[in-house]
Amino acid sequence: MFSSGATGLSDASSTPSAPTPAPSPTGQLPNLDLRIPTSAQEVSDTTKQAASWFDTHWQGWLASGLRIVFIVLLALVLRAMVRKLITQLIGRMARSPEHQEESRLGGLLANTGVVNPERRQQRSEAIGSVLRSVASFTILGTAALMVLSALGVNLAPLLASAGVAGVAIGFGARNLVTDFLSGVFMIMEDQYGVGDEIDTGVATGTVLEVGLRVTKLRGANGEIWYIRNGEVKRIANMSQGWATASVDVQIGYKEDLLRVEDLILQTAEELAKEAPYDELVWAPVSILGVESVAADSVMVRVEARTAPGKSAAVSRALRQRLKVAFDRAGIKVKEEAPAAAGAAGAATGVVIAPAPVPAAEQAAPSALADPNSARFRASEPIAVPKSEP
Repeated sequence: MFSSGATGLSDASSTPSAPTPAPSPTGQLPNLDLRIPTSAQEVSDTTKQAASWFDTHWQGWLASGLRIVFIVLLALVLRAMVRKLITQLIGRMARSPEHQEESRLGGLLANTGVVNPERRQQRSEAIGSVLRSVASFTILGTAALMVLSALGVNLAPLLASAGVAGVAIGFGARNLVTDFLSGVFMIMEDQYGVGDEIDTGVATGTVLEVGLRVTKLRGANGEIWYIRNGEVKRIANMSQGWATASVDVQIGYKEDLLRVEDLILQTAEELAKEAPYDELVWAPVSILGVESVAADSVMVRVEARTAPGKSAAVSRALRQRLKVAFDRAGIKVKEEAPAAAGAAGAATGVVIAPAPVPAAEQAAPSALADPNSARFRASEPIAVPKSEP
């Protein structure tokens, strides 16, 4: 009895244990038996399997974790460096005009002599914001894809889906993309800015706000125009660079042109030396010559280069000064009409007969003027018949 029990114990101890499943070569969990162990042997086998699987894969886990941490840190450091470089680049672009000669890069956005410092600062901030956003999106997006790849995610379906979605969004939002790209290039090329007087073809006014998608204008009557940047085909900027003040001066036909031109130049020089026109007139006034000739007057054109947007003010001031100068010098702007000459002759006792009208210019007599003509009788009203008593 004792020996049989010993034999049974010996047989139980010599019972072979279940083979340990080999770990999956792909690094995933093996096909483990998830039943709750009911004996000490099963608990021991399950523990051995888990320890073997953990011992096999812990190095891969550590390597993947370190790789993810390295990718994230590298992306953050690279993003910070790129943003700092962009800030320095924009700062060099927005330098004041006295420092532009030291940096060739400053000429990209400065346009020395054309754009004021406030305008240059606005452009620099807008371009810097766009560049920083694009750099952050590119760097962080690439880092996210690398992290997913390190986690074992198959990126092929994701990239294929993103490509299809990008094509669909591109077709559906092509106008939005066009407006955005047009706004970016408009700001980089400095086509116009806040405060400029522009003509876009569909609307004319003063720029109130410049966006990457829409430009806001204030019209001449106070209306506000919202213009999509992608719809603008041409732009006329009347506030950039310099403007031209053009004045047509009318003088009498018999006046001395040389005397009148000297008086115009003298008056224009005096105007250019007085404030505030000494800062508005950028070049000496020039007389282009006779623009037109009539029977009683001659038109002389005068031009002056002025500050942008100030041509109208200079033109009005020059006309006013010329009127006063002509009155002092006794220069007539138009010869007297023949009717005025006849009235003056009648006052002195000499009557001047009006010039005869040529026969070719006389109107033909009307048939209705003859009471005996058929057309005159046909135009008479029909008599009302008298009623009998």
